[in-house]
Amino acid sequence: MPETAPGLSRQQAIAATVRKHGYVANEDLAQLFDVAVQTIRRDIRALDGAGEVVRHHGGASAPSSVENIAYAQRQILNRREKDAIGHCAADAIPDGASLFINIGTTTEAFARSLAGHRGLQVITNNLHVASLLAGGPDCRVVVTGGTVRVRDGGILGPDSLTMLGRYRADYGVIGISGIDEDGTLLDFDSDEIRASEQIRNNSRQIFLLADHTKFGRRPLVRAGHISEVSAFFTDCQPSPAICDVLAAAGVALHVAIPDVRKRT
Repeated sequence: MPETAPGLSRQQAIAATVRKHGYVANEDLAQLFDVAVQTIRRDIRALDGAGEVVRHHGGASAPSSVENIAYAQRQILNRREKDAIGHCAADAIPDGASLFINIGTTTEAFARSLAGHRGLQVITNNLHVASLLAGGPDCRVVVTGGTVRVRDGGILGPDSLTMLGRYRADYGVIGISGIDEDGTLLDFDSDEIRASEQIRNNSRQIFLLADHTKFGRRPLVRAGHISEVSAFFTDCQPSPAICDVLAAAGVALHVAIPDVRKRT
C-alpha cells in the first residue's frame, strides 16, 4: 500500500498518489491498493469527473499545474470536508473581530459558518463571501473595488490591492490551491496571490484553510510558505514533514472531522 494520510478513502489516496507521481498506470494502482483493475478504472472515472485527476487509456495523470479546476466543480468537490474546515476555523473567531476573507470555495464555507457571530467586520475581495454575510445584522461587510472575475466572483486588480492595503484586521482568512511537500504554498493566478499577500501583510493573525486534496498539488506560482501563517486548518493529518515544519514555526494545526452523515 502507498503511504497516505490517515483517514483517506481509497479514491482520495489514489488521487494523492497520482498527484505525487504525475502519471500512474491502472495496473500499478491496482497492485498498490490490492484491488481489481476494473475497480481502479471506476475510481479513476469518478475522480476524473470530480476534476481530481485526468483519465487516460491505461492510467491517470495529475491535473494541470497552470489551470485550476472550474469553480462549479470546486463548489461541490469535497464539500463535506470544506464545511468541516469552515466550522472549525469559524469557532476560533471571537465576536467583535475584524477579518479579511479571500477568494476560494473553502473560505466561502468558512463564511457560511460565521452565522451566529456578533459584531464582525469583514473586508473581502470575494463577491460570494460578501453575499453570504451581507444579510446578517451583526456583520459589517466591506467589498473591495476592482475587476470582478466572472468565473468565481473574485475581485482583483490594482484598485482591489489598494483597498486591501487600507485596512488592518485581527484575522486574515485565506485559501490556497496547492501545498508542496516542503510546505511551499502554490497557486495559479499572480493577481490572486498579490491580493493574498496584502491580506497576510495586514493581518495580526493568518488562518490558512485547505482540504487534503491540496497536499502535493503543484500549481505554477509560489504564494509563500506554510510556516508564515498563524494557524492551519485542514481535514486530514498532514505528512510528518509538514507537521515538523508547522511545529518548528509554532503554527497551530487544527484537523477538522467531516460529518459523515453529509453528502459531498
